[in-house]
Amino acid sequence: MAKYVIGIDVGGSTTKIVGFDENHKLINPIFVRATDQITSIYGAFGKFTSENNIELDEIGRVMMTGVGSTFITKPLYGLKCECVPEFECVGRGGLYLSEFKEAIVVSLGTGTALVHAKNDSDVKYLGGTGVGGGTLMGLSKQLLNMDDIDHIVELARTGDLNNVDLRIKDISKKSDFGGLPATMTASNFGKISDIATREDIALGIINMVFEVAGMMAVFAARNHGIRDIVLTGNLTRVPQIKEVFDTLNSMFNVNFTIPQYAQFSTVIGAALSAL
Repeated sequence: MAKYVIGIDVGGSTTKIVGFDENHKLINPIFVRATDQITSIYGAFGKFTSENNIELDEIGRVMMTGVGSTFITKPLYGLKCECVPEFECVGRGGLYLSEFKEAIVVSLGTGTALVHAKNDSDVKYLGGTGVGGGTLMGLSKQLLNMDDIDHIVELARTGDLNNVDLRIKDISKKSDFGGLPATMTASNFGKISDIATREDIALGIINMVFEVAGMMAVFAARNHGIRDIVLTGNLTRVPQIKEVFDTLNSMFNVNFTIPQYAQFSTVIGAALSAL
């Protein structure tokens, strides 16, 4: 008897997998890294079913999404796989995790994508930007000769944006310029100093990526007359994200939210499409 619905999100080098049992209870998601999508998919599936003692004949449906899902052209261990549009999964997962009825859902991945989601079934792709995790990694590789996200994040912990970013206070004598706080960024990397350290530059890169994504989300929320914005995707694991978006919350009167399991929002949305 089928007891489980499985969701799989296949990226370029990682695969995320999650499940719901017959009572619609979420089973803790996992992800695996591999050198190719096929290896990643089969590795994630095997690890997930083994760790949760799930037998193949207990799985009712397998829902797949992500750019790498096209690599699966035949049943997975004899199980038929159904593909779900990624942006629908982004919106559905964001609403489920945040418990909002309507929100702008931001997927912070290699690039950044935004969707407007309402009542779980009405999801519209709004657009996005090429600025995202790929930007962070690419600039860090060039400027810092680092390509390990954990090392970059650790380096940025002691960084100082005053040595990197141009702020309102740097170009105006007023403490409040047209209602804008003095600490608001006027230009990312617009005041890069000769004394800027590697730590400063690392923080500047992270801050720039988050501010670009955040401002796009603010504009989208205003356009739809709502305040709630849900942040999802791999970059939500970066600890500096909280300070950046707390500042944007107060500055623009919006409500950026990072729910539990935000990293797995899209794959959760895929599994939910079967429920």
